[in-house]
Amino acid sequence: MARLDYRSGEGEIADRIRERRGGHLTPLDQTLLHSPPIADGWNSLLGAIRTRASLPAGIRELAILRVAALNGADYEWNAHEPIARDAGLTRTDALRVEAPADAAASLTAPQRAALAYTDAMTRSVAVPDEIFDALREHFSDQHVVELTATIGAYNMVSRFLIALHVGEPNDRNTSGGMSSPVSTPVPVTRTSGDRDANQPPETTKRETRLDATTTANRGEAGLS
Repeated sequence: MARLDYRSGEGEIADRIRERRGGHLTPLDQTLLHSPPIADGWNSLLGAIRTRASLPAGIRELAILRVAALNGADYEWNAHEPIARDAGLTRTDALRVEAPADAAASLTAPQRAALAYTDAMTRSVAVPDEIFDALREHFSDQHVVELTATIGAYNMVSRFLIALHVGEPNDRNTSGGMSSPVSTPVPVTRTSGDRDANQPPETTKRETRLDATTTANRGEAGLS
């Protein structure tokens, strides 16, 4: 069960989030809106990472999937696995990223460097020189900064999701909240590159799956 109720979301901050999402609020947004300043800052930071940074989408999504796999963030994985495929990663690559040794043969050299960097940042925080040096062979300074911010941000996302059980049902209905994770669509102009925040991807073969209520609300915008 979700540990906080899902807020319905009204006002300028909620409207800004809906605009970036393509008209929807997700369970993550509805949880963040318990603190409007945090929700607003989150929307700004993750919006920059998702839509304004120049890091190749395939590298970004590879890093996000790896963070989700390492942290056991099923909601995050299920939202981004189809986006990774849309960004050019094959379905096999996206699934096998959970086991880097097995994935190595199917990944490019830049992807392997980004994967090793993601592992180091997520598992031990400190990054060995040899891993960073290998990363610099493939990425500009700007892309190093953007990849580092992506890894750090989605570690934050996964920890927030897991700690508060975001995406799970909630039988409470207090503080103007909602009893279950739902989307709240409004007609807005969609930003180029955004997808429907609540359209569920096809079912994958991961062993750990979300229940039907959770999966019905996953999507790209649910995590950023």
